[in-house]
Amino acid sequence: MRRSAPAVAAVAALSAVVSCSAGGSAGAERAQGTPRAEAAPTPTPSPTKTYPLSTAPRTIPSVRAHEAARGPGWRPVAGSAVVVAKGSEALADEGRLLAGELKTGFRNSGPARAGDIEVALGPAGGGAPESYTLTTRDGRVRITGPDEAGVFYGTRSLKQAVRSGGTMPEGVVRDRPDRPQRGLNVDIARKHFTPGWIEARLREMADLKLNVLGLHFSDDQGFRIASDSHPEVVSREHLSKAEVRRILALARSLHITVVPEIDSPGHLGAVMKAHPRLQLRNVNGVPRQGAIDISDPESARIVDDLLREYAQLFPGRWFHVGADEYQALTVRDPQASYPQLARAAERKYGPNSTVQDLATGWLNDRAAVVRAAQKQPKAWNDGFFRGGVVSPDKDIEVEYWTGKENGARPPAEYLAEGRKVVNLNDEYLYYVLGEPNEFTYPTGRRIYEQWTPLVLRGTTPVPERYSGQILGGRLAIWGDLAQAQTQDQVAAGIRMPLRAVSQKLWTPGQPALSWAEFNALADRLG
Repeated sequence: MRRSAPAVAAVAALSAVVSCSAGGSAGAERAQGTPRAEAAPTPTPSPTKTYPLSTAPRTIPSVRAHEAARGPGWRPVAGSAVVVAKGSEALADEGRLLAGELKTGFRNSGPARAGDIEVALGPAGGGAPESYTLTTRDGRVRITGPDEAGVFYGTRSLKQAVRSGGTMPEGVVRDRPDRPQRGLNVDIARKHFTPGWIEARLREMADLKLNVLGLHFSDDQGFRIASDSHPEVVSREHLSKAEVRRILALARSLHITVVPEIDSPGHLGAVMKAHPRLQLRNVNGVPRQGAIDISDPESARIVDDLLREYAQLFPGRWFHVGADEYQALTVRDPQASYPQLARAAERKYGPNSTVQDLATGWLNDRAAVVRAAQKQPKAWNDGFFRGGVVSPDKDIEVEYWTGKENGARPPAEYLAEGRKVVNLNDEYLYYVLGEPNEFTYPTGRRIYEQWTPLVLRGTTPVPERYSGQILGGRLAIWGDLAQAQTQDQVAAGIRMPLRAVSQKLWTPGQPALSWAEFNALADRLG
């Protein structure tokens, strides 16, 4: 309002000058007996409305950069529509979803008008993967990105901004993730989760810009997806392949990759329930829980059948082959306790090899199977051993969860070898049902205030120079005591931890909001 005052004063002064001149002329005219002419009124201009500089939209995760501007921002009004730009027809699904969420119209083509939201794909290579630019100006919004995922994340920011503050603030948001892998891991083997519950988590993840869902569906307690190659191993409660395909279709539409996991050579109790002859036994005939006898060629045949089958079912880039907690390696002298494994190692890898080498060879062989199916192999960190005759293949992504198990090494050792690592630090990111073995349920506040992607083990970060090798992280649900919580209680328990993980994997550095502010924002967003 102060900007308009000088203009108003100038008009008033000008009016006074005009009045004086007119008065002098009129006096002369009256003296000469000339009729008086009426002066036209001078209009007073209305003050121009001004706006304070905008502030960044309130979203989870927070946007990385916002260029402030003056203006009213954007909110849906009568006639607003989501419009797909010409040449960007691939964004029709993203546009329809946003239109439904904001209760606007939708047009699959045509120019954007005042009040509209336009979504458009930029040129290939026009930005980092999953990045987007969101421009709010002149009563409309334009969201662009180099790929569909980036534009989709821009729609998530717009949706949240409107929900949290009523409007999308004026200005330009430029945003991209800090880490390429961001997500949730769910143990559906020990505890059966319904398809509807899994689909609800996918929708929750998508709004938080999380893009990886790990499904651990085979363990000692259950095998939870239908099988055509080995139907005998499948548990009574399981997902049908039709249900899995619906889950995968939803995930694909939300730009989430689902990563299957068949854990071996440990955690195979459900498979060995149907094939008890393959269970590992020590020199005294005592069986080991979950461990398969990797000296028996039949063990590899069955596991590889399953890997190939599910590599066809799951279209995503990765396949997790497990490799953790093989019980043969937890005893004092594996060679003496399991002579059949020692003999197999020597036959395959030479006289200096050990049971550890046989286990490493098993990991490499399973990785080769999924690699042949065009999948990137992943494995748990305690399946990667130091020394030995056989080394784990360098292209297997390390999923680092613990430094406590047998064979586990400090994370810097893996990184120094040049390996790529994903963070599932059990100190912060493990939601273990029933809290056995000194686990406690993670809290969103602790993750938000203390954890970063560099904190791979315990509470100490690895050196910053390794940051580029840390691909991201996942919160992990494990069903050790499956009945300790219902699936609804699990969903409630992971709500804030999942939001904190989202924040720390998308936007680097100390969050701008306090924990209390972040928590309040989460409540507003729902």
